[in-house]
Amino acid sequence: MHDDRSLVEARLGRVLDERVRPAVYPESVPLEVAVWHAPGEPVPVAEGLAAAPGPVGAGARWGAPWGTSWFRVTGTVPGTWAGRTVEALLDLGFDGGMTGFQCEGLVYRPDGTPVKGLHPRNQWVRIGAPVAGGEEVRLHIEAASNPVIFGSRPFRPTRLGDKETAGSDPLYRLGRMDLAVFDETVWHLLLDLEVLGELMAELPEESARRWDIVRAVDRALDALDLQDVNGTAARAREPLTGVLARPAVPSAHRISAVGHAHIDSAWLWPLRETVRKVARTTANMTALLADEPEFVFAMSQAQQWAWVKEHRPEVWARAKKAVADGRFVPAGGMWVESDTNMPGSEAMARQFVHGKRFFLDEFGIENDEAWLPDTFGFAAGLPQIIRAAGSTRLLTQKISWSRTNTFPHHTFRWEGIDGTRIFTHFPPVDTYNCAMHGGELAHAARNFRDKGRARHSLAPTGYGDGGGGTTREMVAKAARVRDLEGSPTVVWETPRAFFDKAEAEYPEPPVWVGELYLELHRATLTSQARTKQGNRRSEHLLREAELWAATAAVRTGFPYPYEDLDRIWKTVLLHQFHDILPGSSIAWVHREARRTYARLAGELEEVIGAAQRALAGDGTAELVFNAAPHPRNGVPAGGAGTPVVRGETSRAARDGGGFVLDNGLLRIEIDGNGLVVSAHDIGADREAIAPGRAANLLQLHPDLPNKWDAWDVDEFYRNTVTDLTDAERVVPGEDGASVRVVRSFGASHVTQVLSLPPGEKRLVIDTEVDWHETEKFLKLAFPLDVHAERYASETQFGHVHRPTHTNTSWEAARFETCAHRFVHVEEAGWGAAIVNDSTYGQDVTRTVCSGGGHADRGTTTTVRVSLLRAPRFPDPETDQGAHRFRHALLPGAGIGDAVREGWRINLPERRVTGAAEVAPLVTADRDAVVITAVKLADDGSGDVVVRFHEAHGGRVRATLTAGFEVAGVTVTDLLERPLPDAAAPEADGGRIAVRLRPFELMTLRLRRRA
Repeated sequence: MHDDRSLVEARLGRVLDERVRPAVYPESVPLEVAVWHAPGEPVPVAEGLAAAPGPVGAGARWGAPWGTSWFRVTGTVPGTWAGRTVEALLDLGFDGGMTGFQCEGLVYRPDGTPVKGLHPRNQWVRIGAPVAGGEEVRLHIEAASNPVIFGSRPFRPTRLGDKETAGSDPLYRLGRMDLAVFDETVWHLLLDLEVLGELMAELPEESARRWDIVRAVDRALDALDLQDVNGTAARAREPLTGVLARPAVPSAHRISAVGHAHIDSAWLWPLRETVRKVARTTANMTALLADEPEFVFAMSQAQQWAWVKEHRPEVWARAKKAVADGRFVPAGGMWVESDTNMPGSEAMARQFVHGKRFFLDEFGIENDEAWLPDTFGFAAGLPQIIRAAGSTRLLTQKISWSRTNTFPHHTFRWEGIDGTRIFTHFPPVDTYNCAMHGGELAHAARNFRDKGRARHSLAPTGYGDGGGGTTREMVAKAARVRDLEGSPTVVWETPRAFFDKAEAEYPEPPVWVGELYLELHRATLTSQARTKQGNRRSEHLLREAELWAATAAVRTGFPYPYEDLDRIWKTVLLHQFHDILPGSSIAWVHREARRTYARLAGELEEVIGAAQRALAGDGTAELVFNAAPHPRNGVPAGGAGTPVVRGETSRAARDGGGFVLDNGLLRIEIDGNGLVVSAHDIGADREAIAPGRAANLLQLHPDLPNKWDAWDVDEFYRNTVTDLTDAERVVPGEDGASVRVVRSFGASHVTQVLSLPPGEKRLVIDTEVDWHETEKFLKLAFPLDVHAERYASETQFGHVHRPTHTNTSWEAARFETCAHRFVHVEEAGWGAAIVNDSTYGQDVTRTVCSGGGHADRGTTTTVRVSLLRAPRFPDPETDQGAHRFRHALLPGAGIGDAVREGWRINLPERRVTGAAEVAPLVTADRDAVVITAVKLADDGSGDVVVRFHEAHGGRVRATLTAGFEVAGVTVTDLLERPLPDAAAPEADGGRIAVRLRPFELMTLRLRRRA
């Protein structure tokens, strides 16, 4: 019997490939083809349609990298085809590889109406069903010759990732361009056999059901005349009717299929190409919705919807109608599917503000779910943000990519740092590009880890990453397995419908507490440092622009720049997409990002400067503006005044070489190699640097991961390390409170300035690296004499604790983690922190004490900040050139000090000449209450919106004080809408009493008294 089954499977495979698939289109005639190659960037549709093309034939080469060619195809339907279904087959030169990773096209009618997109698995355009014969056919194709970056030899360096280096040689050869008869009966036979063959392969060998299918397929192949497939296809389908009609068992796993096309807003293509990818996919999906009444499609990322609206209004109109019909579903409620590890608190909140508001304004739809299938892990502050935006659910698939530990659930509640829980689902199909293949469906059923308690899962179905979406073949397969014995059942449903069912059947799922760490792609916390710096600086400039513009608007009538801020926020949010901010896109993307961040910085500086001048008025007094959420040197948080200078710093020569810096609070010893060998907390009489060790130690590792170059750093990188201890110069800095250190290594140079500001317990380290290494990893190490079981890293609206040990495989897998502005370690009564102005990656390890009589007695804790990498794929010049970083070491710091100094290093003082001090618009009287945003309400009402959170990890009572008469206080969600169940805080004039739980986020809307 085994041999009989194997023979049937082999027979089926050959018959499908050599006879049935070719018979789907039994007759064809060639179309006439002409082409016009657009010079430079893509042109408007009207220009492409009006261009004068020249003739071109099958096999002709076309398409310079990143070019656009407009093909015109014309022909006449033969009269002998009357009464039959006819389609145009348009092969631009597809290589049969992955959809969305090579040439693509969008088909238009002569009047400019878009028809559908073309890709390797979707090359047809319906001409008529049936045709009358004699119809004239004229179609235009806007074809994009995007290079294959991720091909048969992935991770090899390529210059194709930037138009400036990709060259001009044509990439593709024109394939089949025909009119053809479409034999629907043969097509259905093909799908019958594919579905049964895939199911047969997944059933156990001893299964009676499997052998029923084997026999039915064998009879069907016997009934098929291989010399006349079209004439015998109907007869061949008859033996299959019975096995296809057998219903699923009642206990079968249930799959909610959601049509989907995860489209990376940039990755192996630039932003401008994503605009066209979205248009192609949307055109395809609206056409498929019209043909398939049960099909449902969901598209996330409000930015992509906005692109369709702006650039393809005809496609937008079709999509908007399908949304109104409830079948084309806006999903996720975020501006883009962003990274969630690195965006700051406000930025993460604004992803939901702008995403949800777009869907509400355009469609009147509010999403319940966050939709992030491909994001590289999830920060522990995210559940509260999702809930504060009015959503309660999360979907992702990416955690299945973890390489060390298997996540124990597919459906669960995820609890964040403040205790907020959201219902979460990981599709067990383990892909967001499900094609309704029998192997995928069987895997989903077998893999589902919540059996016995739940039986529903979701399958995002359609080609993604590069777009394309669901195909008619996927829909047809889903119809066959809707209720089929041996298979999970499948039904097309919206994300909301799935989550409603899943929550109803599993009201008390297990709870996962803390971050959802992806045990892969850890290097995305470091790759493309300039992109990350641009993001960090933009976030803080936006804070300043909103704060000072709102303050000036209330105080002076300054015109609040609503539209400019809205546009700039959306641009920053777009660049937080999970292949831009993580540094895993092609060179073109990051080159454009650098220019964009520079432009935005210029615009925001203009807003800040104009608002501060309006506030300062005319005068000669030097004022310091403090945008940080805590007072600084006598200047209030969110205000301006005259700073108080406290103390001074001395610099002296050190015995044995180097220098000693002392400001009465800290005494810093820098040796002759520019290493910090002592950081003494004078008040506590406590040394911060581990015995026998040195801080400010640059360390260089080889860095060639097994694959995923820009994404991954593999643990074995630690096996080899070079300490960069040799210094060319260690000399006094330009002021009396600093030391300058110069080093060289490989082809690179480093200049550092170590300074100890008067009156402050922080050693500031400014590092400039002229980086010209390849496949190397540069870290900055701080071995601290602290016995810490755990360390704290800032995340959105709080911080997350992680163990310093590796007792379990889960802990060991977290060998590279994310921090925003600080990392903090402490033992009872004393701690230390490292703060930064632009880095995210770090590792924290425990080391046995050595030297100083402490050998083998206790442990110290080493914090290493990740500075630079040099992967060669997908950008072969990643991070080459000059970089500047600022870090500070804080001996004796508590968590509150880490929070405060993290803000300060990212929001330096601004000095403006003016007439008088500026009182803050809103302040808090407790350091633990951190105000993350002060702005005017987005609706133009003039109300002041203030968002704040508890930042130390404990409960707090605090008073907010408004610098204006408050007529009313409303607790709102992130979208500035009243929360119906929230009691308004007590208000007394401009004083507002609040209570916060650990890490609790709150948004207040303050109505000004007229």
